[in-house]
Amino acid sequence: MTTCRAIRNRIKSVKNIAQVTQAMQAVSASKMRRAQSKALGSRPYVAKSQELLSCLIQHMSPEQVAAQPLFHQRPVTRVDLLLIAADRGLCGGYNHGILEAAGRFIEQQGQSAAVRIVAVGHKAREYALRRGLELAGEWSGLDHPDATDISPIAGLLIEDLQKGAADQVWVAYTEFVNALHQRPKVRLLLPVESAVPARKAHAEVPFLFEPSPRAIIGPLLRRMTEMQVYGAILEAQASEHMARMTAMRGATDNAMRLIGRLTVSYNRVRQEGITKEITDIVGGVTALRR
Repeated sequence: MTTCRAIRNRIKSVKNIAQVTQAMQAVSASKMRRAQSKALGSRPYVAKSQELLSCLIQHMSPEQVAAQPLFHQRPVTRVDLLLIAADRGLCGGYNHGILEAAGRFIEQQGQSAAVRIVAVGHKAREYALRRGLELAGEWSGLDHPDATDISPIAGLLIEDLQKGAADQVWVAYTEFVNALHQRPKVRLLLPVESAVPARKAHAEVPFLFEPSPRAIIGPLLRRMTEMQVYGAILEAQASEHMARMTAMRGATDNAMRLIGRLTVSYNRVRQEGITKEITDIVGGVTALRR
């Protein structure tokens, strides 16, 4: 009977765990739908800002373009890496995937360039400290960010590039492809590459710049950088919530399978105990009759 009691207590514990994972799965599903909607909604704005920048460059002389600090190409000896990870775990291989991608990027820089981390999320900060990397900045708790939350991050990256504290700025995040696939990605953010998708001369909708291309390119470049950072964080959050929802679904399924096996074991042990008791009673009655 002691064994039956132990199995029964274990079944109760696993049921409690299953209830918790089911609740976490429901919360992650709700957050994922919201984050996915925002991530997919930001993509057209990012694409249009690139088209606008390409058109703007065509209306400026090479000297005017070269005068913008965010276009300067120089030898790379210092790199800022904006690393976007989660604030906590319980999201499957999400954190491992992006941190592994960041590690490969850092190894590729080798001794030629020193890498500083701008961390978004506790896991990114812990990774930088564990690897002994310099932290240029850190942010956490950006659950549903807006422009006011992103502006300081983009401002730090732009300031580092302008001051010469960084020759390049890269961003490492998890791209939300679809509900079944999320892809770790590391790409160049600054300086703005002159390989911005070229705008066709016969575009259907021409852009009119007021007061002049030279006057608006500075604010536009900053705004475009903020948009790129904002889009990366939204993509990462949608991927994180999807990974956590999948992980909690798997945990719930495993708990239910374990409950099934424990229930079978409980019934077997209980039946064995009952059979043994009946055998003892029958044996006692037989002995008395004799």
